[in-house]
Amino acid sequence: MQATTASAISLNVRDVEASRDFFARHMGFSAGMAADGFVSMKREDVGYHLIFLRQGLASLQPETLKHAHAGGLILAFVVGDVDAEEARLRAEGVPITTPLQTEPWGERFFQVTDPNGLLVQFVQWMTPPEA
Repeated sequence: MQATTASAISLNVRDVEASRDFFARHMGFSAGMAADGFVSMKREDVGYHLIFLRQGLASLQPETLKHAHAGGLILAFVVGDVDAEEARLRAEGVPITTPLQTEPWGERFFQVTDPNGLLVQFVQWMTPPEA
């Protein structure tokens, strides 16, 4: 494999503009390239572009992707202070889908859902709780 010069996650959604606006307003992404049914979002501290494609877009290949939805996928962001991130998003009016919790293996997280049903998880790695 040759050297990779960039990476992206492409997600099929019903409403490209709704996801674009959600990720710009609440997650700090900015829109780059855009066309009808397509937008590429970026953030300097994230190692990939986030691309939203409108379901049914004629250019989607293979044909089976045209009506697929990005369901079952979790976009995860590791942050330095997950409690502060949860408080910030709650203050901005973002509904919390899964409240803050800490797993036995030390992962503290919460989840929100964008307007197209995309699950976004914020994670902070903690010291595992004492038994």
